[in-house]
Amino acid sequence: MAEKRKQIKKSPIGKVLKVIGCILAVIILVVAGYVAYVFIDYHRIPDNQALEIENSQSQRVETSREYTVITWNLGFGAYSDNFTFFMDGGKNSRAFSKNAVIANINGAVDKLKELNCDFMFLQEIDTDSTRSYHVDQRFPITSAFPGKTYVFAVNYDSPYLFYPVTSPHGKSKSGIMTLSSFELSSAVRRSLPIEKGFRKILDLDRCFSVSKAPLENGKYLVLINLHLSAYTKDGVASTKQLEMLIEVMNEEFSAGNYVICGGDFNKDLLGNSAEVFGVTHKDFLAWAQPIPEGTIPEGYTLTAGVDLNNPVPTTRYDDIPYEKGVSFCAAIDGFLVSPNVTVINSEALDFGFENTDHNPVVITFKLD
Repeated sequence: MAEKRKQIKKSPIGKVLKVIGCILAVIILVVAGYVAYVFIDYHRIPDNQALEIENSQSQRVETSREYTVITWNLGFGAYSDNFTFFMDGGKNSRAFSKNAVIANINGAVDKLKELNCDFMFLQEIDTDSTRSYHVDQRFPITSAFPGKTYVFAVNYDSPYLFYPVTSPHGKSKSGIMTLSSFELSSAVRRSLPIEKGFRKILDLDRCFSVSKAPLENGKYLVLINLHLSAYTKDGVASTKQLEMLIEVMNEEFSAGNYVICGGDFNKDLLGNSAEVFGVTHKDFLAWAQPIPEGTIPEGYTLTAGVDLNNPVPTTRYDDIPYEKGVSFCAAIDGFLVSPNVTVINSEALDFGFENTDHNPVVITFKLD
C-alpha cells in the first residue's frame, strides 16, 4: 500500500498539473498587473489649461472682409486609402511604416498649402505615439506655414494598449492644432465629459481648444477646435460633449463675440448619411449618431459642406480599404457658427481619402 502511494506521488500527471497551474498563475498576475497599470497610469488633463501661443502674428481680424477656414482630421498619418483599422473591424493597429506616416502627413500638408486658408483646424496630430512610429507631426505642419500663429492642445495621452496582442496599438499622445494668419491673444484647453468605468480607457481623454483673435472693435473671433468621442456605448457621452460646447459658444456669443467651431464631431451631421451616400453599415449607429433634435440653438449654422446633388463624404468607415460606392461613408466633420457669422460658402473637398480617412471641409465666412 505504501509503495502504491509512492507511485501516485511520482505520477507525471501531477507534475503537469502543477506546471499548468504555475503558468496560469503567472498569466493571471501579468493580466492583473497590466489592468492595474492601465488604471493607475490613466489620467485626465485638468480643465481650463492655458495653451502656449506660438509664432504670434500681429495682423488683426476685421469685420469688413471675407475669410476662409478649413477643418481636417489627419488620422495620425496612418490612413492611406488602403489602410483599415482594428477598432472598425479592419486589420491594422499601426501605420504601415514610419515612411508611410511621413508620406501621408506631407501629402496632407501639400494640399493645405495649395488651399492656404486663413484659419486651420486640424485633428489627430500625433506627437509621440506607438501607432505612428513616434513621428512628431507638428513640425512638418508648422514649418510649412511660417506666417501663421499656431496653438497645440493635447487631446489624449493614453496608457499603453496591449491590443491586438500580435501588434499592440501601444501608447498614444495626440492632439489638435489651430493655425491662424492673424493675432491670437489667448488660448485654453477645455476638458470634455467622457465615458465612465473601463470604457473611458477606449474613449481616451477628450477636449476642445478655444483660441481668441482680437478685433479692432474690441470684440473677439473665438475659434473652437474639437474632436468629440467615437466608439461610445450609446452616444450619451458625445451628446453631453456637444451640450458643453454649445454652452461655451452661447457664453461667447452673449458677450458680443463671433464664434466659429469646427472639427470632427463624430456625429452624423446630415442625420441621414447612409441615405445620402447610398451605403449602409450595421455598426454605423454605434459610431456616429445624428445630433439630437433641438440641440443646436436657433440662429446657429451647422454645416458639413455637403452638396446633396453631388455629395462628398467627410469620412469613411475603416473596416475595408476605401472603395467608392462600396465603403460606408458619412459626414461627421464640419462647422457650427454663431448667428453673427455669415457662412458664404461651405464645401467638403473630395481628396479620395488619399492621405487620411477624412476629407476636409472649407467655409468662407464674414463677421456681421
